Amino acid sequence: MYQRVINLPSLLKKRSHFLFGPRATGKSTLIKTSLPDAKLYDLLDADTYRRLLSQPKLIEQETLPTQLVVIDEIQKLPLLLDEVHRLIERRRQTFLLTGSSARKLRHGAANLLAGRAFQAELFPLIQREIPNFDLLGYLNSTGLPEFYADDLAAEFLRNYVGVYLREEVQAESLVRNLAAFSRFLDVIAISNGDEINYASLASDCGVPVRTLEGYFSILDDTLIGFRVEPYLQTVKRKGITRAKYWLFDVGVVNSLARRGRIEIGSEIFGKAFEHFIALELRAYLSYKRGPQALQYWRSTSKFEVDFILHGQIAIEVKGTRQVADKHLKGLRALAEEGQMKVLGVVSLDPDYRCTADGLHIWPWSTFLSQLWQGTLGERPHPTKA
Repeated sequence: MYQRVINLPSLLKKRSHFLFGPRATGKSTLIKTSLPDAKLYDLLDADTYRRLLSQPKLIEQETLPTQLVVIDEIQKLPLLLDEVHRLIERRRQTFLLTGSSARKLRHGAANLLAGRAFQAELFPLIQREIPNFDLLGYLNSTGLPEFYADDLAAEFLRNYVGVYLREEVQAESLVRNLAAFSRFLDVIAISNGDEINYASLASDCGVPVRTLEGYFSILDDTLIGFRVEPYLQTVKRKGITRAKYWLFDVGVVNSLARRGRIEIGSEIFGKAFEHFIALELRAYLSYKRGPQALQYWRSTSKFEVDFILHGQIAIEVKGTRQVADKHLKGLRALAEEGQMKVLGVVSLDPDYRCTADGLHIWPWSTFLSQLWQGTLGERPHPTKA
């Protein structure tokens, strides 16, 4: 049992919500623990599905206007959204509508409630949700709650990748050529965190560019992957315009890419560590319910900064125990533009420090603590990573 950052009772005080998230991120568990008094309709239950398919108005008959109603896996029965819409309007009833994908709703022309329900997302576990968090253990496991730090995590991930990411996508009629989509998943895992070069990736996958774009759209809509767009506001140095692409879980990438054990100091560790920070930043932006502005910067002259937050905070990620001047070239080049308020490196350094020109060197745990506290740029109390 984990204490999740997202607070469903607080969200639902204001308005009905859709709650989307990939399978196995813990939506059902979160609902049971944080909304014990809600009326729950689980559409994965065959009897519940058949009852509501034939009589959507049972929701009105079986609940009080003041009762919170949860419909789990709403994409299984989109026609219920018309009834939900009516009850929100007529009874001011509050609903939580969960699912693993918004794609089937949008592409099926379902009633998305015209703004009467906001959208929230649930991600795999993040650092602050895991007691006694161990970085290396996390990078070699998964953020999916049921199997985090479990001895069977590797086997679970193989099944998850094989059954869900491939077969269920086909079952939902999202792709016609499962073999090509399977190759795409393998390729995108190997290139996780790289810039999207459609022509090159399409060649590697053996599909047309238009098909590849559709595959990316599937990952976007099912929350299996996300883009980090380029920062293009620099004047002195022109920025690259391609987005980067990340998958939603370190363990899923490890399984798809067939990585061995990750150890500190290896090239794989550096990529996994950067992925970890990307996932933390994405979750932070979503759970804080603020503007979701996560970008990166790379100039045509090859200077690069891994992440830019809100257009004001530049973050480089280095899997080293001692950040040196050679690691700061991208930040210093971006600093010359005069647009960033805070610039720094997240690393394995044991202690926080600040360079003479004002660049922060954050131990990763210090960085995450300050991120959530809203104090990035301030000098923290001494801490160990």
